[in-house]
Amino acid sequence: MNPNPDDLFSLFEPAAPALTPLVNGVDLALLETKVERVFGSVSIDKRRLPASKLQSRGIPGYVAEWVLESKVPGRGPLSAEDAAKVLDWASRVVPKPDEGNLIRNRLLNGESVRILTHVQVDVILTGKKAERVAKLPMIGEENAQIAEHLLESHPALLQQGMWGVAQLLYIRDQGVVITEFQPMQATVSLDRWHEARREFRLEEWRALLLLTMGYNPAAYSAEAQLLVLARLLPLVQKNVHLMELAPKGTGKSYIYENISPLVRLVSGGNVSPSVLFVNNQTNQPGILARYAVVVLDEVQTLKFDNPAEIVGGLKGYLANGKISRGGKHEMASDCSFVLLANITLDANQRPANDPLVVSELPAFLQETAFLDRIKGLIPGWEIPKLSPASFAEQSGLKADYFSDILLQLRQELTTDAYCARHINLGPDAYQRNQESVRALASGYMKLLFPHGEVSPEEFQKYCVAPAVKLRQGVWDQLYTLDAEYRKYGRYIAV
Repeated sequence: MNPNPDDLFSLFEPAAPALTPLVNGVDLALLETKVERVFGSVSIDKRRLPASKLQSRGIPGYVAEWVLESKVPGRGPLSAEDAAKVLDWASRVVPKPDEGNLIRNRLLNGESVRILTHVQVDVILTGKKAERVAKLPMIGEENAQIAEHLLESHPALLQQGMWGVAQLLYIRDQGVVITEFQPMQATVSLDRWHEARREFRLEEWRALLLLTMGYNPAAYSAEAQLLVLARLLPLVQKNVHLMELAPKGTGKSYIYENISPLVRLVSGGNVSPSVLFVNNQTNQPGILARYAVVVLDEVQTLKFDNPAEIVGGLKGYLANGKISRGGKHEMASDCSFVLLANITLDANQRPANDPLVVSELPAFLQETAFLDRIKGLIPGWEIPKLSPASFAEQSGLKADYFSDILLQLRQELTTDAYCARHINLGPDAYQRNQESVRALASGYMKLLFPHGEVSPEEFQKYCVAPAVKLRQGVWDQLYTLDAEYRKYGRYIAV
């Protein structure tokens, strides 16, 4: 049989290019190109961080990314040559946990030593002495001195402390002295951030936020992505207090460990009123006064000194942003507070103690007057557990740049005002439900629509509805625990 001439011609036609599969409506290959074009030097290939092994030396992700871009800038997977270069630098500048004595011995021998470390400076004023004491946890040094001009240049050293490369000397009669300090630096502009947002569709922007957090957006449904983004709400909103309950392995603490030096994660050990609020002996403010976000991880295993005083102090702080202890001190703070805990799931991957999912928390944290002050509950059982496919494999934004943007967004009061005008749960709504939904929706709007361009439908779907879901999680606990709340109805919004 003679072939059809049209069929013969088709043999010489080029094959149609394969279509790139979309992930929640996003072409990730095109997104990567756009991210690098729009953000340039503040973007980074997220595959390079785990390949560097820097975090295994005890430094958080935002510091490790800064090291990578300082020493081996580039795109694509980290080459063997670049990995060797970074590890060689780290071997000289990043101390291992057991090298404190070796470094002190080098200082004693008259060497000048450079180390990458967190530096926190305390000012101690007593009747007998006045001094500035620098703490260098990477080498276990608690009583270093620091040149005064460095404190004038970097006042954050006196607040929550800073990461950077410190030059150390040992000077007789003074001890260890920090003579030079090179901090991590990121230049941010909210105007540029707003302009950049206009370059992306909503689905692309949401994927970019996930990539920047270190997650692969392909591993999460659109609904799960919004729950993962909820972990950023305490950074973009002042005094937004959250709880996340989940089984092990969902990455509850991952973002808080690796995003910003202004986020303090407390995991293990004792938690005391002095640590949280203020030390009455030294007058040193606690971590709620010195950080933007404080996170208590695995609260079911933490040891709380004087639980009654802690819960009493927290109830006051969560309600009005005032830190006080024993009537001796009172100060204001806009620090957000986050509780993370593991819970047990049943065979259907639902909380075994549904609807009272807080039942596995310490009893004193189940008090309704305390829970009521938590603005939202992230249902971590609805977030997939971490797997090798969960982590970012392409470009996102540098963590130090991203966290500085998030913290600047706290000052965007126009978004708060917009939510106050457009969210009303009704004349009979419980006041704290309304306040919580407005605050959480404002946080979502700052994350997803920082340029303020949002339609009523988008605002309802991507800001209000997720906020209601988070607050409903808290309301379910209150409604179950205390009949006083049942006069307001089972659901906070219809």
